Amino acid sequence: MFAAAERGHRLDKAGFERRLQELRRVLLAAQYRLLRDPRFALVILAHGEPSAGRTEFVNHLTTWIDPRHVAVHAVDPDGVTAAGRPPMWRFWTLLPPRGRITVLLDSWYTEPLLDRLCRRIGRRAFEERLAAINAFERMLDADHHHLLKLWFHVPVRDLKRRVDALRRDETTAWRVTPEEREFVRAFRKRSDEVEKALAATSTPQAPWRVIDGHDKHWAQWQAGQALRTLLASRLSRGPERPPPRPAPVRRPPATPNALSALDLTATLDEARYNRELARLQARLAEAIRRKPFRRRSLVAVFEGADAAGKGGAVRHVAEAIDARFLTIVPIAAPSDEERARPYLWRFWRHLPVHGHVTIFDRSWYGRVLVERVEGFCAPATWRRAYAEINAFEDELVAAGTIVAKFYLTVSPAEQLRRFRERESTPWKRFKIGPEDWRNRAKRHAYDHAVLDMLAETDTPAAPWTLIEGDDKRFARVKVMRRLVEAVETAL
Repeated sequence: MFAAAERGHRLDKAGFERRLQELRRVLLAAQYRLLRDPRFALVILAHGEPSAGRTEFVNHLTTWIDPRHVAVHAVDPDGVTAAGRPPMWRFWTLLPPRGRITVLLDSWYTEPLLDRLCRRIGRRAFEERLAAINAFERMLDADHHHLLKLWFHVPVRDLKRRVDALRRDETTAWRVTPEEREFVRAFRKRSDEVEKALAATSTPQAPWRVIDGHDKHWAQWQAGQALRTLLASRLSRGPERPPPRPAPVRRPPATPNALSALDLTATLDEARYNRELARLQARLAEAIRRKPFRRRSLVAVFEGADAAGKGGAVRHVAEAIDARFLTIVPIAAPSDEERARPYLWRFWRHLPVHGHVTIFDRSWYGRVLVERVEGFCAPATWRRAYAEINAFEDELVAAGTIVAKFYLTVSPAEQLRRFRERESTPWKRFKIGPEDWRNRAKRHAYDHAVLDMLAETDTPAAPWTLIEGDDKRFARVKVMRRLVEAVETAL
């Protein structure tokens, strides 16, 4: 890939400025067309060797198009890592809404490339990280966040000379950071590692474009042309078709299954309930105050049928946790801001730092439950979500997050009784509406979706706990017990 970019192309200043007028006109027109019809977002990854021209291109790009609708980020990896979130959190939170353009001067490639060049990770670990990157980029593309990946390149023989020239000039020395010096030393010895990595991650939906950085005018022109071509290609595509309506499901799942095996008659008397609940709440509070938890975090996920007791379970878990370290995130229909970004963005931005707890009252599993059953997304979309969710939860666990997932179920008879009680009780009426009755009529479809969800996402790193919800006392104690066990085991 690098050989084609080492031919020493040149473009004189006059020729560049003549071509630039037309390029700017086309890019600006494409930008405003995208703003008017925000069918996708564009993320530009500007990578390359130091002094190869990536910074200059980004600086010029913000003058070629309207800078009000372009965000440029140079990510500081150390600052985010110290916050105790997964490494990819910093990039998820920077994703633009559809219709906008974001430029990243450091991306998810920076750390793995440097780690491999400096031999901090082995070949197998490096290939696993590249495979994860490919999966992430496929997901972005499927969610209409398209990538322009640029690598600005100069021959190895010229690299040290250029960097040394920058360092000798006191007006430019600040541009050569310690990380870049480390990269240059390693790149001069092992540039083939970078070339192999680019080849492994140059995919049909997100290919790498290697820019000849020998001449600054040629480099900027080629990068601008790459942007022009990508925008024209994406804008020429027709609008997205709405997902097909799912066929009605009239038969219940085959039995026995994970739901039918639950004993919904299980109960707990009030005296034992009060003793057990108080004891378990105290254990949870003590575990979260322990010093080892400062290097961990907790994400508790609550899913379940309507009126199965999620709200009460969440409330009793929250009673045991210092409010200063707790966030409860209720998930409803996505907002316009959330719909404009990839599906998981709305959850990544709520992840806790170390020492904190986040409770999701409904969660990312909505994609394979309500969105599947109601036809809000295409079958191909919810089917690929299983792998995306597993990868997401694996990242949480790898970063020190304890993931506890609960699904609460309730019998049809008990659900009906609770629905009627809510309708007849003034202070409970806000909990019941037409949507709840529609969901009840689709119970078979939801049962099929739940069983598929359990089969696909019950992993060793993030297992599901099924909760029998007909007796609220029994359900709350079981939730607390399993949550305490998960935290204490992790610590």
